Amino acid sequence: MRAGVSTPLYGDQFSADPGAVYDKLRASGPAAPVELAPGVDATLVTSHEAALRVLQNPGMFARDSRRWAALNEGRVPMDSPVLPMMFYRPNCLFTDGAEHLRLRKAVTESLERLNDNRLNRHVERIAGYLVDQFSPLGRADLINDYAKLLPLLLFNQLFGCPADIGDRLTRSMSALFDGLDVIQANEDLTSCLMDLVALKRRQPGDDITSWLIQHPAGLRDEELKDQLVMLMGAGVEPERNLIGNALLLLLSGEGGSGLRIEDALDDVLWNNPPIANYATHYPMQDLNVGGVPMDAGSPVVISFAAANSDPALTDARLTLSKGAHLAWGAGPHACPAKSPAQLIALSAIECLLNALPDVTLAVPAERVEWRPGPFQRGLVSLPVRFSPAPARTVAPAARAEPAPGGSSGWSQGGAEPGQGYPQGGASGPARAAQHSQHPQHPQHSQHPQHPQKKGWWSSFLDVFRL
Repeated sequence: MRAGVSTPLYGDQFSADPGAVYDKLRASGPAAPVELAPGVDATLVTSHEAALRVLQNPGMFARDSRRWAALNEGRVPMDSPVLPMMFYRPNCLFTDGAEHLRLRKAVTESLERLNDNRLNRHVERIAGYLVDQFSPLGRADLINDYAKLLPLLLFNQLFGCPADIGDRLTRSMSALFDGLDVIQANEDLTSCLMDLVALKRRQPGDDITSWLIQHPAGLRDEELKDQLVMLMGAGVEPERNLIGNALLLLLSGEGGSGLRIEDALDDVLWNNPPIANYATHYPMQDLNVGGVPMDAGSPVVISFAAANSDPALTDARLTLSKGAHLAWGAGPHACPAKSPAQLIALSAIECLLNALPDVTLAVPAERVEWRPGPFQRGLVSLPVRFSPAPARTVAPAARAEPAPGGSSGWSQGGAEPGQGYPQGGASGPARAAQHSQHPQHPQHSQHPQHPQKKGWWSSFLDVFRL
């Protein structure tokens, strides 16, 4: 990284108003030095044109983070919170050339086997199940009780997870996203996915895991595991933020009372993209892009959010042209799941609003809190109120471990809405998923006075007998 004053992309100031930071950086040129976390320097590309130059030129910019000079030289803190999103994994995100083409072909052709009608039915079933957890209460946190859990449970379904593996997968992914003992969570994630791969090799099904195994690319077990990690990470976190950010827009009325869900999703992809800054590239030699020097092996991060707000795109922004924004990326590493991701978000929001037609924000829109960090643009929580309604499909005995004080996590002492959430925003189903214990193996008996709490996936399976 060349000398210069680096702007931090972390802390409350950035998360509260990232647009102001992007405007400041843009004034310096098409890219500028930033600090992703303490001790982690990078160049952030803020120009739409420069972003396309990087994204569409794999011969000049590589995705393989083993080229990261500062990391190789020991100049990056090994406990940095951004490392899990940046260090090398042998999957589609971090490979180049022929290896990338081989892995991506396996992933894209497996995703192409997803049937839209079937996917929509999965979302509707999971959405109804989650809404039933809080609908009798008349209050909820639509991030931690809904938008966070729905994609996690959906990927359990799409991966073909049995109850025990699905519970482990949900817990470990929740812990990774929430930064809870990430080393142990990563080990748990690896273990449960390797168990899933072994199971599907013995007993293939009609699911993504089996399709990847059966693909002519002939992926090894480790490669299968890493593609599943990539699919889970690239699917769950952005989906959570897309659903949450669109719900905030719809419920705040900022786009007008007649705003369609499809229009709200387009608005979010333009103005609040779920992944704001990512797609880290490494120049293969010293380069100059638009007058900005970029050293070989230094991280170059694409700001999808800043590129979308580039003044050069004024006309496209006015019409919210779907083809101009970069929320889905571009070039050989563009998102391979654009259509299913939009279908999932659309269906999830429709199901929620149909089930709770009078749902309203419980706090002013300007008081919602945004999650810190350089990469995502997502809410900590989204407290809402609505008329209580009886659960439609879920018997109380089938529900997973409830949160103290009720599924929505609101305080019981008359606190204002939104003030009863624990630190970090986890509530209701989210907290149950984080704190339920590992399922016992069949050979391990449980003490009759201390029955094992079910995880959310096994409870869901109990209800629908899938």
